[in-house]
Amino acid sequence: MNRPGFDLTHPTPAAVPARRTTHAAHGRTLIDDYGWLRAENWQEVLKDPAALPTEIREVLERENRHAEAVLAPTAALQKTLVKEMRGRIKEDDEDVPQTDGPFEYYDRYREGGEHELVCRRKRASGEEEILLDGDALAKGKAFFEIGGAEISPDHSRLAWSADERGSEYYTVRVRDLASGVDLPDVIEESDGEMVWSADGASFLYIRLDENHRPSRVYRHHLGQDPSKDELIFEETDPGWFMNVWRSRSRRFAIIHLTDHDSAEAHLLDLHDPASKPRLVAARENGLRYDVEHHGHRLFIRTNADGCEDFKLVEAPLSDPARVNWKDVIPYRPGRMITRISAFMNHLVRLERENCLPRIIIRDISSGEEHAIAFDEEAYSLSLHGSREFDTTNMRFAYSSMTTPEETYDYDMVTRARVLRKRQTIPSGHDPARYVTRRIFAKALDGAEVPISLLYKKDTLLDGRAPLFITGYGSYGHAYPASFSSRRLSLVDRGFVYAIAHVRGGTDKGWGWYKDGKLQNKPNTFSDFIAATRHLAAEKFTTEGRIVASGGSAGGMLMGAIANMAPALFAGIIADVPFVDVMNTILDATLPLTPPEWLEWGDPITDPKAYDTMLSYSPYDNVKSQAYPAILALGGLTDPRVTYWEPAKWVARLRATMTGGGPVLLKTNMDAGHGGASGRFDSLKDTALEFAFAIAAVAQAETTA
Repeated sequence: MNRPGFDLTHPTPAAVPARRTTHAAHGRTLIDDYGWLRAENWQEVLKDPAALPTEIREVLERENRHAEAVLAPTAALQKTLVKEMRGRIKEDDEDVPQTDGPFEYYDRYREGGEHELVCRRKRASGEEEILLDGDALAKGKAFFEIGGAEISPDHSRLAWSADERGSEYYTVRVRDLASGVDLPDVIEESDGEMVWSADGASFLYIRLDENHRPSRVYRHHLGQDPSKDELIFEETDPGWFMNVWRSRSRRFAIIHLTDHDSAEAHLLDLHDPASKPRLVAARENGLRYDVEHHGHRLFIRTNADGCEDFKLVEAPLSDPARVNWKDVIPYRPGRMITRISAFMNHLVRLERENCLPRIIIRDISSGEEHAIAFDEEAYSLSLHGSREFDTTNMRFAYSSMTTPEETYDYDMVTRARVLRKRQTIPSGHDPARYVTRRIFAKALDGAEVPISLLYKKDTLLDGRAPLFITGYGSYGHAYPASFSSRRLSLVDRGFVYAIAHVRGGTDKGWGWYKDGKLQNKPNTFSDFIAATRHLAAEKFTTEGRIVASGGSAGGMLMGAIANMAPALFAGIIADVPFVDVMNTILDATLPLTPPEWLEWGDPITDPKAYDTMLSYSPYDNVKSQAYPAILALGGLTDPRVTYWEPAKWVARLRATMTGGGPVLLKTNMDAGHGGASGRFDSLKDTALEFAFAIAAVAQAETTA
């Protein structure tokens, strides 16, 4: 197949000026030549991108023009890829409605629409009512994303939030549904989530602090000046983050706090307008738990008593302190309970063992249990939220890398399963034409690293197929082997698509996570390299015909493997990559730094952590060596991985590498961590990445 390559005749942009600064700690000196790319007013830039200093803006825009020029030969391919991927999207799509009182609520898209419509109708075929029109709200805006949309208990008002810059500062408004008009109540700089009181006269929300941390819960009474809102709860430790949500029983708001290693929960009675938060169990180092309310008790998923893969306990609502916890689902090593959901008569839990998920239904009265599982080698299961508590019906979704998502309603008493929706692929999709597999690679220390694979059935596994491999491996996030219609554009062109379930995630339980964090973080990188080499050894591909991709902390993985094994790859895609590890984690003023010390280590106080992090920090380990083609992607208003991380990394790569490339930087000047917000606009981002991957393989073929 003729594959377009790069235009390497376009001159590389002028080198970014090196303005050396140093940081001394623990008898070591850290050198940073490009720290000036971090705007001193970066917090202002999150709120107003026009505030970016001119000199920095010129660097980013120059790099954008260069990336576009080098990738110009792929322009037609990118358009083809967008057309293909769009052809797999049902444009007038609609979610399965969720019943709530007299209504069914659902989101849908109109033909050609970029943004969702939040809708409802009366139960049993009532006329549709559009509560929020995302397309209309987004008109004229470079970025727009709806955050939360919460209906009041009497169904007369909608509290909703939106981000208009990609900086994850959400503005909350309240819409009167009879008139369709938003009330004067406007709350700025929220995290986007709201919880109504039972009487609908007020709601709870979280306001972000000056460092973009969700640290304070407020109660807003309708009609009140938001500046006078009551502070309900404040977390003063900058290492802790918070969320707030409503229990399925609708009795409580649950304020949940976590610091990546421990957790704490507080209950707020939604039926009492003057209620104050009530502690469930005091925080302890290493103790994690979350709660579900059920009548006069709480069900609690916890790792207490050394149960690192979690067990389920219950506690009396009147005194839920840890001393009163009693086991309901005992601990079983290797079986990780990932989520629980309580209904009137049933408990539902999602658990995972050896990388495969299953759903367990438990009759609360009898204790009888049964499982929902599937037979493919690799697949994904998820629980879908329900608005009702007193019901025998629960909803879940199933997919695999070959099977589009299927949404089921499941009767927990009769065990009848009803397919409510199957993801439609308008341009056609035959799962029988593809193969999904789960294989294992040996890590350096002998650990078995799972790999999920997708390829066309007629792809010859003789080493000649190009490979696209991705991974994450941080924060305990498991990488699901779920369906993505976008991937088919690579697979249909002969690529083998792989997910490496490396350590640092919980794909094989909490121990798999612990073996890839703190001092064990290097396992994440060596696991990925071992998985990639195993695929080459098994003739799924050949070394040098491989493109690796990862985002955020997965982008850090990309930066590390680029330094460690550059010859293994034809190309590397680092999306909003966390590559400036040392400078970021040494700076306690950045939004995510204090909580991160429990993930990576605290290099400020701990010399051992400093040395471990310095050993793999991608920016600090760029070497005088040849590098594969690299595409680094950033977002100007990204509060999670700030734009200067990929910009600094690319500057140092260009100044240090001895050959290879090209090394490209593309910064979205109108978006943040998630890239473009529209469902079709986002296809352009994916098309750019896939076209880069195809061009990188083409370049490798011509230079082999």
